[in-house]
Amino acid sequence: MKILLVEDDDDAAGQIDRDLRAFGHAITRLGATADAGLAKGGDYDAVILDRRLPDGDGVDLLRRWRRAGFDTPVILLTALSGVSSRIEGLDAGADDYIIKPVDNAELEARLRALRRRRRSDGGADASRLTCGTVAIDRLRREASRNGRRLILKPREMRLLEELMLGAGEIVTRAHLLSAVWHLNFNPRTKLIESQMSHLRDKLTEHGLPDPIETIRGVGYQFRTDV
Repeated sequence: MKILLVEDDDDAAGQIDRDLRAFGHAITRLGATADAGLAKGGDYDAVILDRRLPDGDGVDLLRRWRRAGFDTPVILLTALSGVSSRIEGLDAGADDYIIKPVDNAELEARLRALRRRRRSDGGADASRLTCGTVAIDRLRREASRNGRRLILKPREMRLLEELMLGAGEIVTRAHLLSAVWHLNFNPRTKLIESQMSHLRDKLTEHGLPDPIETIRGVGYQFRTDV
């Protein structure tokens, strides 16, 4: 993959650069939001963007990119681990979010996942995801069913997006915990079930059939035939 790395910490950037090159990626390094304004002309497969840069907030830069139609997948790097910070980054248009210190093997795995998503979206129109009667505009962060807008909370939107990216296949609980809540362990609560219930209620308004099938003990499957 051709990757833009926007990170002002030389040590962190150097380690990420070396490790990702070892995986076979081509890396371009920048250290400020002003420099990163060049991103649109770079034809990158992914961007790794630090949240705190010397001349501004990476999230503000990301919002400007998305408003300008820049739809390249973006992974945010940040030392801010609070839930509100993660939600802000995802709502600004980030495709994934990694808390520092970064494990570069995990970063590589997340890049592979972004590449799979890009391919499943058809590549050229990665800003829109459609499965059956449900559609998501990933730039506007809006969802609809049969053309009728769904009023979803940020977490419900991320949950729906992950289910649709894996449409026709089983999406495991472990994957949802990692992708939506950034948890690598099972909290042994009804965390997923509660959000899934709210999402299903909104998808099945007006008597529409439920496109989400529960695979007991494993996860969920998003149907494309309803």
